[in-house]
Amino acid sequence: MSVKHPIISVTGSSGAGTTSVKRTFDQIFRREGVKTASIEGDAFHRYDRADMRRVMAEKGAAGDHNFSHFGEEANLLAELEESFRSYAATGTGKTRTYIHDADEAEKYGSAPGTFTAWRDLEPGSDLLFYEGLHGAVVTDKVNVAQHADLKIGVVPVINLEWIQKLHRDKATRGYSTEAVTDTILRRMPDYVNYIVPQFTQTDVNFQRVPTVDTSNPFIARSIPTPDESIVVIRFKSPRGIDFPYLLSMIHDSFMSRANSIVIPGGKLDIAMQLILTPLIMQMVDRRRRAM
Repeated sequence: MSVKHPIISVTGSSGAGTTSVKRTFDQIFRREGVKTASIEGDAFHRYDRADMRRVMAEKGAAGDHNFSHFGEEANLLAELEESFRSYAATGTGKTRTYIHDADEAEKYGSAPGTFTAWRDLEPGSDLLFYEGLHGAVVTDKVNVAQHADLKIGVVPVINLEWIQKLHRDKATRGYSTEAVTDTILRRMPDYVNYIVPQFTQTDVNFQRVPTVDTSNPFIARSIPTPDESIVVIRFKSPRGIDFPYLLSMIHDSFMSRANSIVIPGGKLDIAMQLILTPLIMQMVDRRRRAM
């Protein structure tokens, strides 16, 4: 953790909605004039798309049917920790870009499913922003969580997470329900061992809970809307959080525990703005005074 070079880490699994949360952070950064360096979690996958398929086939042939991007072996977690450590100490570090589609391929001049070359993070930033799978991971070999000053978990209940992944992968990647289901099953051990434990490390968790029937996510025809959901917001340390203010500003919200507030799903964006803006500006103000 660093006063001069703070790090914000947003973590969640595939289909959790971290990309939507990133858009809210971008709005706050733009409105408040905060200059950020950024790391995408995909940049620290160990294999490009072709190599990942090859290694998965080799693992499967050897009897390992649970090799996945969620796990330690398929990622450069030590390198991710080093980038966090380097930024916290010096305001610099390394990252690259994983090219997802044709639009990004045209922008970066390389084929979809490949990586750009490693590059230095943007100089002169107020903070580093990470969004991906492993922003608060702790294993017996690495401790990424220790370097982040603000850790955010995006954690829809698992049936909703699966519905979101099913609809996204079918719509944007052309996968069948069966193919997405196979991916979910293959990733489950790594989900339990590497993704879930991070949410005890995070400072704030946003957990969306549907208020409609999602008993069988594999046949759901639509993703529950924000108005068909509530969001449970849990603070690891509630000290300093102005709950009366939040309750007065967010209509129909209530506290379910001393460290948790429940809001209507449609109020998530304003809740994040109200909660996160002061936390971000505290870090930025401390940095600017220290510099």
